[in-house]
Amino acid sequence: MIKVKDLKQISESLPNTERMPVMFLGHRSPMNAIEENEFVTGFRNIAQSIPKPSAILCISAHWFINKTAVTAMEIPKQIYDFGGFPQALFDVKYTPKGSLLLVDETINTVNKVKVEKDQNWGLDHGAWTVIKHLYPNADVPVVQMSIDYTQNTAAHFEIAKELQSLRNKGVLIIGSGNIIHNLGLVDFYNLNKDNYGYDWAIEARTIMNN
Repeated sequence: MIKVKDLKQISESLPNTERMPVMFLGHRSPMNAIEENEFVTGFRNIAQSIPKPSAILCISAHWFINKTAVTAMEIPKQIYDFGGFPQALFDVKYTPKGSLLLVDETINTVNKVKVEKDQNWGLDHGAWTVIKHLYPNADVPVVQMSIDYTQNTAAHFEIAKELQSLRNKGVLIIGSGNIIHNLGLVDFYNLNKDNYGYDWAIEARTIMNN
């Protein structure tokens, strides 16, 4: 016999939809939030080429902690986790709603590890500076998920496989980061020179391009 509690959970689960894509976006500098460049144009074009999601699950490289957690609040706070940038960047406001429904769905979907509800984080710049251009009206709920540094690559791969089912629930999964990401070491005046840079960066780029 199905209990009333079980019926309530079924009615509140995310409905089935056509399969959503998965995105990995290099969020580059936080200045993308206020600049017009090829990256920002690309973000906007991507959003126009896919169905509008019912919610977004964003995994940002900047929430790197010792557990797997999701932001479990009605409106995640906007985090300005950077310094040394103009005031105009700190004046940007982007506060989409969260989705407690997606939080529960994610927790129930992932069995590889325990997924905890977090009330303290929010949307860091790896999330909001990118999603701001995808959905500028902040009309798509966003939940951010942490990266657990205690887990190895294989474990994260297994977690990702479990998250795949959310794509059939109208959820757009976004990975936001960069393959190599240290703005303090970037020589912006020589970005377009061939084979210019640190040996380890050139090696990483060559491997990834192949």
